[in-house]
Amino acid sequence: PPAATPCPLRTGPPRWAETPQVQPREEGLEQQLRELIQGATDPQELLQLCGGHGLSSNLAGMAIARLGRLAHGHPDTPAICRDPRLLRLLDTLDGQISQVWNTTLVQVLRALPVLGLPRTGRQVRSVEQEVLWRLRRLPLRQLVQLAEHLAGHRDSPLLPEVLRKLELRWTELEGTRTVVTLMAKVGHLAPTLMERLEDKALELAEQLDVDEIRRMAVALALQQRRCVPLLRALSYHLLQKPPELGLPVLTDLLFAYSKLNFQQPQVLHRLSLELQPHVGALTAAQVTRCARSFAALRWLSRPLAEGIAQYSLDNTRDMSVAHLCGIVVSFARLNFQPSSGEEFFTMLHEQLQGQVQQLDPHVLTDVVWSLCVLQQARAPYLRQVLAPEFHTHLRGDASPRAQSSWLKLVHINATARLEAPGYQGPFLPPEVPGGDGDGLKDRDKAKATPLQRGLREALPGALGGRDLGRYDVRTVFGWDIDAEVVLDSDNKPLPVGDFTAPHLSHSEGTKPLPPGAKRVAFLCWELPQFSSRGRELLGRGALARRHLRRAGFLLVEVSWERRAGNAGMG
Repeated sequence: PPAATPCPLRTGPPRWAETPQVQPREEGLEQQLRELIQGATDPQELLQLCGGHGLSSNLAGMAIARLGRLAHGHPDTPAICRDPRLLRLLDTLDGQISQVWNTTLVQVLRALPVLGLPRTGRQVRSVEQEVLWRLRRLPLRQLVQLAEHLAGHRDSPLLPEVLRKLELRWTELEGTRTVVTLMAKVGHLAPTLMERLEDKALELAEQLDVDEIRRMAVALALQQRRCVPLLRALSYHLLQKPPELGLPVLTDLLFAYSKLNFQQPQVLHRLSLELQPHVGALTAAQVTRCARSFAALRWLSRPLAEGIAQYSLDNTRDMSVAHLCGIVVSFARLNFQPSSGEEFFTMLHEQLQGQVQQLDPHVLTDVVWSLCVLQQARAPYLRQVLAPEFHTHLRGDASPRAQSSWLKLVHINATARLEAPGYQGPFLPPEVPGGDGDGLKDRDKAKATPLQRGLREALPGALGGRDLGRYDVRTVFGWDIDAEVVLDSDNKPLPVGDFTAPHLSHSEGTKPLPPGAKRVAFLCWELPQFSSRGRELLGRGALARRHLRRAGFLLVEVSWERRAGNAGMG
């Protein structure tokens, strides 16, 4: 028999990689079908069109992608998913999926979930596998589109591969929109990629428009990424933008800066200035969020705060108790007393009447403490939180929230003893506020600041001996004194440990103070204890100052701005 003719070796690219030779007539028909598919405006119209033609796999992919866009939000979407014509399109696509264009393939992947196909189904897995094989060859623009889509499908095996490719090709990124979109959509899924995006954003910061600055700042805030160089760049370029930023931009930027605790005075001044005319148009929730954000940033704009107080008076019916509580807590943190104080607090007391029992215990503690700061704490509020049945549950609770609430209860107790002469009780048990109670574990000795160390080093020499002063004093009022001195009538220091000390839980000395003698408390005020834009103490410091004076101390206040090394900080 004749020898079999050997089969020639194929040395060129595989058939699926070849460009099909389309005759001119076929090419014209395909172009016509492509235009009809793109021009379809109804899912049924598109299915009818595709059902009468033998489509190529690429045209089938285009039809599926178009169908996904038309079916989004369409009431017939469940029926479309079961339509035999769609299933035929999917079979056509799957049969020669390697010949589908990259752009079409990415669009199909985005359309399949809209059409209700299960993510574990054969069709979706087939498309995902084909995309996975092509990832290295995909243009960066399509990788970005894939990342946007897959951000909502974290279980997809494609997502980590797409993110890895973006990490490797981040230098190719162009255009601010792409960078902002990736930061917002997938930055939280890939920390390394997010670092690269921050570098690219810093490079493109000058090109960002106002809305992109807003979106980028919110993305950083939601991911708790306090990238100071980028925040400084965003702040600088924001200040170059024309006025009237718009309400969404103002509120979102305020949220972002407060979430990241990033204090940029010029930006905060602009935000507060441009927010003032809009206060009346805000909802009660937005007003409360703005108040809380400025309080967190220690930024007191008196005109804006007055506007918030007036808003509360004008819109009392729309303000829930939670909204009012948020505003009064913010005012107390900033130590702000509205000019309409009598009217404002009368309204507040009326709204709180009968409602305090329904408040969360921690929220109620914050509110009563705030009223103490603002000198508005009435006896019913004091009785509510100082009653044993209220605070017993806080004993032994080591959570930071409970520890903070307990320390505030000690301050409230001090207010009841020092600033409420008609108040008869109840009070906290005598053994609790001394500094060793279970609820005061959060007051362990913090690392001394340079200002405190300087005071402790200088004071013994000035007094003539270390035993003439007491240092790092914890009082029963919940406030720490950096140093305490007793002076006689001639202003000469006396051994402080010899005398009774009613402000301590356990007094070392037994002698009463000599006639004319006085107690002097040294308080170090650090930068965070002041308002960001001025030299006024925040509410916490103001309450401490009042309590210690009422307890009989003369105060020597050593402020951060008086330090020679920090002369330029103020």
